[in-house]
Amino acid sequence: MASETSGPLGPDSDSAIPHPDGVSNEEFRAAMARLAAGVVLVTAHDPDEGPRGEDIGMTATAFVSVSLDPPLVMVSLRNGSRMDDLLAEQPHWAVSVLSGSQRHIAGRFAMKGRVSDRLLFEDIPWSRGEVSGAPLVGGALTTLECRTEQRVVAGDHTLVIGRVLKVGLAGADGGPLTYFQGKYRQLG
Repeated sequence: MASETSGPLGPDSDSAIPHPDGVSNEEFRAAMARLAAGVVLVTAHDPDEGPRGEDIGMTATAFVSVSLDPPLVMVSLRNGSRMDDLLAEQPHWAVSVLSGSQRHIAGRFAMKGRVSDRLLFEDIPWSRGEVSGAPLVGGALTTLECRTEQRVVAGDHTLVIGRVLKVGLAGADGGPLTYFQGKYRQLG
């Protein structure tokens, strides 16, 4: 994946250099590419950017459920990424679990050297979350509005654990968008 994607699949300039324990970034990346992952769009609203604020989004594959009681989820963000910097200041954010037909959205928000996020949101259906104020993608399998409970630095990423404050269950019949061996895929 590209740009602000999460997990071990992100770019790295020294991929062939082994770590002290003997596993290179390239080997680790190849191993993790064999693990299928769901694809989500993490979004937040930056109220301090411009006169009306700015919405930002990031494609992620490192997203999991953590706890049922209380309802907690976790997303892994590359340290220093725009989303990591924003969520260090803004406690409310959202996740849209993308359907198999939303590959174009995942690719758009994972691009390197992308245009402003305002333009990326321009022609996709979305609504503003009541609790988080973040964009919720129309047609997503489900949406979750969250408040950060904890941030844990883990290597070159930060694990952001969020309490789920509101869930939106869509009537979508389609399956999830997945990421496997470096490509977006649909189940079925």
